Amino acid sequence: MSSKRSAFDAKADVKRGLRVGVVGAGVMGSNHARVLAGLPGVTLVGIVDPLPEHRARATALAGCRAFAELDELFDEGVDAVTIAAPTHLHHEIALACITRNIHILVEKPVASTVEEGQDIVNAARSAGVTLMVGHVERFNPAVAAIKQAISGEDILSIGITRVGPFPPRMSNVGVVIDLAVHDIDLIRWFTESDIVEVQPQLSSAVAEREDIALLQFRTASGVLAHINTNWLTPFKARSVTVATRGKYVMGDLLTRQVTECFGFKPDGSYSMRHLPVGHDEPLRAELIAFLDAVRTGNVPAVSGDEGVASLEIAIRCLEQPAKPAASAVRMGPRRIAG
Repeated sequence: MSSKRSAFDAKADVKRGLRVGVVGAGVMGSNHARVLAGLPGVTLVGIVDPLPEHRARATALAGCRAFAELDELFDEGVDAVTIAAPTHLHHEIALACITRNIHILVEKPVASTVEEGQDIVNAARSAGVTLMVGHVERFNPAVAAIKQAISGEDILSIGITRVGPFPPRMSNVGVVIDLAVHDIDLIRWFTESDIVEVQPQLSSAVAEREDIALLQFRTASGVLAHINTNWLTPFKARSVTVATRGKYVMGDLLTRQVTECFGFKPDGSYSMRHLPVGHDEPLRAELIAFLDAVRTGNVPAVSGDEGVASLEIAIRCLEQPAKPAASAVRMGPRRIAG
């Protein structure tokens, strides 16, 4: 596809098959390439990364060409691109693609700042190209089962735990942007409501940036939610609990087991059942959803506006100071004279 052609022409062309590229050949980008290489109706044109070792790994994993410069990928002609480069490069890369009427999926977080994220959204809307944000946890079959179980329910509270060991890759962000932004998105998606109150508690135990975060929220619909996340747990744990007026749903996002408690009786008894959960690879389901939006022109599963909204809440968690305790002095228990 010529980079100078209109977005209308681009959407007409993609019906004949999609030429797709990947920007960023780290762990996530390499997985994007692997999945895209196996999708029907898709030609993986190549992957872009400045580091030779990254390009070599991606080529071995996906069997595709690798380029050092973004313009080399553009010269080959692409209809769509997935952006899995470092976050601080998202804005520049996304605008370069949009200028050429190339549809984009941008990995979370959509950008480094709300302003940059909104800039991407506005540019995509003006150009008429598809923009989707890669909040892949929405495509976890366990998350989908939870969403279905609470559909139409009066949600009261949500609790999410996302913990694990310190990541092997050094990052310029802490746990809020790296991990909690997933769950901020899930809270907004589960409740279909904006987050209006934020109460963060952050700590840096071993890292330069926060590696422990306890985050509390209230949505516009009145739901109370909290996220517990850290890089100090020796094993990974990913769990979600949702309390509604009629049921209590528990999900393990790693084992993909979802349990529903319901039929509460005055004597404290209740019924319990395990819900059916699919087996799709979340990344594959996400990329299929993106390409479907490109082909049809429909609103993508995770819009740019949704990605910016979740980023804005995450940044508020980092910027809002914790409330001080009522008294700086802690009194010990009184001794009882006897």
